[in-house]
Amino acid sequence: MASAGAPLVWRCRFLSQACVVPAAALVFLGATPQAAGQSVEDRARSAAAAARAKSGDSEALQRNYVTPGLAGQPVSTIDGRQSFNPSLACQKTATLLEVLAQPGATGDLMSVQIARDTDLDGKIDSRATLPAPVSGICANGVISCQPGSWSQCKHFRWNVDGTGQLKLSEAALDELAGCYCINNSCGANLAWGNLASVLRDLGGGMIGALTTADPRFGIAQAVTDGPLIRYTGAQTTACAASPQLPQTAYRANPVTIAGDAQATAASSSLFETLTGSPAGLGKAIQQRRCTIERQVEVRQPGIEDIVERVSGGYSVTITGKTLDLAMGSPGENSLRGGNCGLIDFRMTLRVDAPDRIVAARLLDYYADDWAQLRIDGQLIASGPGGWSSLGLPPAKCERSDRFSASPNLDIKSYLTKGEHEIWLRVAVADKGEARARFQIQVNDSCQSSEQLVDHCAAIAQDKKCRIDSETVDGVQTFRNGVNTGLRPLPQTRQFGTSSCPIELKRDFFLRERSYRCEIDSTALPAPDLSRGAYILDRSTETLLADRMRTTTGGATETIRPFSLPDRGAVPACEPICKTRAPKVNTATAPQGVIGSQQNDPSSFDTYYHSCGTDNVCPVGPGEELISACGCLDDFPEAVVMMQTVRLAGADLLCTTSPQ
Repeated sequence: MASAGAPLVWRCRFLSQACVVPAAALVFLGATPQAAGQSVEDRARSAAAAARAKSGDSEALQRNYVTPGLAGQPVSTIDGRQSFNPSLACQKTATLLEVLAQPGATGDLMSVQIARDTDLDGKIDSRATLPAPVSGICANGVISCQPGSWSQCKHFRWNVDGTGQLKLSEAALDELAGCYCINNSCGANLAWGNLASVLRDLGGGMIGALTTADPRFGIAQAVTDGPLIRYTGAQTTACAASPQLPQTAYRANPVTIAGDAQATAASSSLFETLTGSPAGLGKAIQQRRCTIERQVEVRQPGIEDIVERVSGGYSVTITGKTLDLAMGSPGENSLRGGNCGLIDFRMTLRVDAPDRIVAARLLDYYADDWAQLRIDGQLIASGPGGWSSLGLPPAKCERSDRFSASPNLDIKSYLTKGEHEIWLRVAVADKGEARARFQIQVNDSCQSSEQLVDHCAAIAQDKKCRIDSETVDGVQTFRNGVNTGLRPLPQTRQFGTSSCPIELKRDFFLRERSYRCEIDSTALPAPDLSRGAYILDRSTETLLADRMRTTTGGATETIRPFSLPDRGAVPACEPICKTRAPKVNTATAPQGVIGSQQNDPSSFDTYYHSCGTDNVCPVGPGEELISACGCLDDFPEAVVMMQTVRLAGADLLCTTSPQ
């Protein structure tokens, strides 16, 4: 057995060489030199138990490390055998902030007195009293209403003025967080019955404002004594006269962390060693830039861009959005047919935008003697009787009078995209005339067309490329390969001209990306990973296969027994239990106290406790046991709760069903 201060030496299981561990290290880990005869697993369990006792939860960390560390009090090793006095603060004060709250008969805090040590010299040098009663508490402010009621409420947020003094600034309710009611409008004796938690929430809002304004301050401890809460504070390791510290720059601009980390890595010897290793030199990196752009074209088409007469007809009149067309020979007795002659008139229209044609009609037509109208050879009208053939009329050609009709016939369905021929055929006995009129109405309003031009698709599909940076409409969403978590809001932009404006709202209009792509470099040798692949492919849980190069350039293959140490039995889970305690819903919203809008404002708070070695649930005061200690699985319940919260924030659509 080694002596007390001598190093312990034992054989390392995997390295097959001597390992030297100082006895002091074992003392800090909760082991002793005399425990060296224990198994590795026993020593590990002992060290873990000792560490858990010192830092197993937030209260233990606060009690054993944070509070004594900031206060300059002794901090002991895990096993308590050694201790030291850290100096983590430049200045300390026993009382950084004191808050005294006195509830009145209405349940409101009628008097809230604040005392502060602003310069951490150990003396209270600032005192103030809130000018209005406190009816509700928020995580970052308070609500003041007419005492005993929830009417005429005003909302205030904790801030710090230019001289470092706490103040309340009037704010909108949606600027506050975690608000709840404490006066009699929500229940009796809420403030008195929950005074400790009310003080913690009230003081927490003040502390949050103070530490945000001056990040040099740290809170070592908070102690509640009846209606008083006292905060012990310290100025931490940022020992500077000004609250504007370089250490807080990342809070104001978090995206700079990636760039600063890269600059620090570039100056690190370890980083340079890795980049100069075979693994780092095996590939060359190439930067490739590309864009994904939403291209928008705006145009205001004229009537001729929608429909245009190509040939034929004798009259075209454009009035606003209306096109009037006429074809035939309207002059009296301008046609000569002999005994009975067939005379044809043809007019060709080209349709470029059929979806922009609002209406198209055959207004009227007349003939002396007979007439028929066709579009692309299909008969649409004839008179004075039925005439469907391409030959002579079915009855006597001479009518001795002009025939006229005003069918106002819809021909829009015939005017599809492309060219269309309108054909007027007239049968004339001796002398006569003919005419047909058409009217087309169009929509010539501004129109836009858009398309996504993706120049990044080919690069993104390359498995050797990964995104390095991305900017979406000016917002940086990736930097140095890390998602910044920022996303642009949907953008609304105007396109076109003053005479033809178009407003579009889209998720994005321009993505600018940069990819880092690995390329094979003949000048840089690729790392040799064949030995690792050989070991992984041929080894088993009991045999270790290896292949090593010899000095002559060959390879030596070996197989030897291999075994992992016994990993021991591990519990299936950490036993936990589930409890609940009754509560009244006093949370507030812009519509008022939520509990007042519920059929029953009573509910429960649910708690989960870690069970001790005795497997007994540590039920808290006012709690009742729901599930005893064991391997609880409440994942389905958690999913339902999260889905409920998600859907509660979604838009609601109210509809009425037909009676």
